[in-house]
Amino acid sequence: MRDVTETTPVELLVCTTCRRGLPIEDDAQRPGTLLHKALEQADLPDGITLKPVECLSNCDQGCSIVLRGGPSRWTFVYENLNETDDVEIIVEGATKYLATDDGLVKWRDRPEHFRKNCAARIPPIGA
Repeated sequence: MRDVTETTPVELLVCTTCRRGLPIEDDAQRPGTLLHKALEQADLPDGITLKPVECLSNCDQGCSIVLRGGPSRWTFVYENLNETDDVEIIVEGATKYLATDDGLVKWRDRPEHFRKNCAARIPPIGA
């Protein structure tokens, strides 16, 4: 992997409308919103921009995030994330993703949760 200071910026998108499959009142804090707030407080490296998004259409699969970064990187959608337990896992996975040219972190180098909970892998625009 490369030095992260030399890479194309990465976006970490967090579905803020996610209910994590729970029956939550409309005015209650949703797990996706809580996950986004927790990641705002996390130590994300320079080069990763955290963005809230509404509905990734993965509603019954826990909280969902997306990692994407420029026209040369693969995009990944990860699911079954917990707003309190998985913040460090997301930071680790996003940091490793940032350090790649193409977004492809070796499978064995990914956090275990990322290995088992990848909802989608989308080719780069230039593929």
